[in-house]
Amino acid sequence: MKALNTYLDHTLLKADATAADILAVTTEAKQYHTASVCVNSCYASLVARELTDSGVKTCVVVGFPLGAMSSGSKALEAALAVRDGAEEIDMVMHIGAAKAGDWASVQADIAAVVIAAKPAIVKVIIETCLLTDNEKVQACLAAKAAGAAFVKTSTGFSTGGATVEDIALMRKTVGADMGVKASGGVRSREQALAMIEAGASRIGCSSTKKIME
Repeated sequence: MKALNTYLDHTLLKADATAADILAVTTEAKQYHTASVCVNSCYASLVARELTDSGVKTCVVVGFPLGAMSSGSKALEAALAVRDGAEEIDMVMHIGAAKAGDWASVQADIAAVVIAAKPAIVKVIIETCLLTDNEKVQACLAAKAAGAAFVKTSTGFSTGGATVEDIALMRKTVGADMGVKASGGVRSREQALAMIEAGASRIGCSSTKKIME
């Protein structure tokens, strides 16, 4: 296993987060040399500037947290975030379309962001707590077909977060060549290691300091 810090996307997505809060998170990320700092798009340029030459990537959420925006608006948000320095985009898929079984729309929505975000990679939040196991599988397959780099469990803003069972299912579905990100409720070293054991290649967490220390 790689060093634990390299799995972590140090995250702050709260509505009341201030610029000072975001700067504190980027400082911690540099201290622990996490994989990325994950923030809302209004802070993309601030974080990218602070992380220059640190080796820590700037990750920005798009269509967050509901995924119910038009594909065009998600694509534009992604393109603007990349312009402002984002190297990774975590988008929320069209959950309503998934629940309706309209997988063509789900895939097209993801593909629009994948294209707009180049050269940044895209992680697709499927919001596992709202899906059946079959829907989770179909969502993963749609994300893979659309050219996304990762599938991700959760926003952390819905009815539940990451589970070991969901990570194992997602990993089994996408195979070895695609990333799987566990996000939502991972607050301890033990939880993080369990997610990695189940197949997670990235972990979104706000408890980085606690996990690392």
